[in-house]
Amino acid sequence: MLIEQPPRLLRWLYPRAIWRMDPSERVVYLTFDDGPIPEVTPWVLDTLDRYGVKATFFMVGDNIRKHPDEFRQVVSAGHSVGNHTFHHISGHIHGDFHFTTDVEECQHIIDTGIRRVFPGFRRPEGCLPLFRPPHGWMKAEQYRYVAQRYRVVMWDLVTRDYSRRLDADDVMANIRRYARNGSIITFHDSLKSIGKIRTALPAAIEWLRAEGYGFRAL
Repeated sequence: MLIEQPPRLLRWLYPRAIWRMDPSERVVYLTFDDGPIPEVTPWVLDTLDRYGVKATFFMVGDNIRKHPDEFRQVVSAGHSVGNHTFHHISGHIHGDFHFTTDVEECQHIIDTGIRRVFPGFRRPEGCLPLFRPPHGWMKAEQYRYVAQRYRVVMWDLVTRDYSRRLDADDVMANIRRYARNGSIITFHDSLKSIGKIRTALPAAIEWLRAEGYGFRAL
């Protein structure tokens, strides 16, 4: 449970971060980390479109650079895009300047890419871009920096679809056990997860919908 649904102590470390949305609404928020990846992201988009679900993609800047077509597909389909650093770097391993520079480099390529799809795009005043730190960890100074400039989004439920120790049934078991009102649910549109989410993602959407949950993007 320490990983799948972070305890209050971990949430306390980043008090301005969003871990869960409104617990009074029977709504969940699907998110996808680490893309865009041509072998995975288009399939995820097709699946979400088939079910009429909008989601949020926390993207690695270097993947956007390498796969601009997949980035455009996500934006054109009306999904939200968040910052996951340019090189998917861990704040605990890298220094503050290196980390924050990597964050800003990612945001630059996101904003540039959005303007290519929607010329003239300007972020509404007071609407901060979304940011999720790789592995969910930052040093105190890094957190202070991004919290002033971004809407930091963590998770209420991570499916662990990336784990070699789990299969699609295990991923679904995590969803059934931990999903609740307002859950921010984390999948990965990555090569590590594709073998599991091909089964688990449509199964999760169908199960959540049968349980009465609606879906929103952040």
